[in-house]
Amino acid sequence: MYGSLDISVSGMMAQRTRLAVIANNLANADTLLNSAGEYEPYQRREVMFSAGNPSGTSPGMRGMGVHVASIEANPDALRAKFDPDSPFADEKGYVKVPDISPIVEQVNALDAARAYEANLAAAETTRTMMAQALRLLA
Repeated sequence: MYGSLDISVSGMMAQRTRLAVIANNLANADTLLNSAGEYEPYQRREVMFSAGNPSGTSPGMRGMGVHVASIEANPDALRAKFDPDSPFADEKGYVKVPDISPIVEQVNALDAARAYEANLAAAETTRTMMAQALRLLA
């Protein structure tokens, strides 16, 4: 029964990470400079999940749940914006800016929040079943 609780918790942790990445994307939607002050438009990040729990204590536990395999920057998530007054404009007056849609990010955040809630409900159900089983044994 602890395995099902671990599965739910791993799902909640993965979705929490996904929400943090989405918030980071929204916060950097207009970022054109890197930390050194050089022109390097922010690239939208995406969370990649993988099955299993690499930190599981047994082979059976390592095969259950989900974990964040990587957080990858999407180099194609840039769009050209016409801004001839920008110091970063090319010879045609276009500047590469992050292609981050607040609507898409909000839908992704809603999806992640719902997945988190579903895992929380499953964890609560597991906890209730464990409490009832212990009550029967006592």
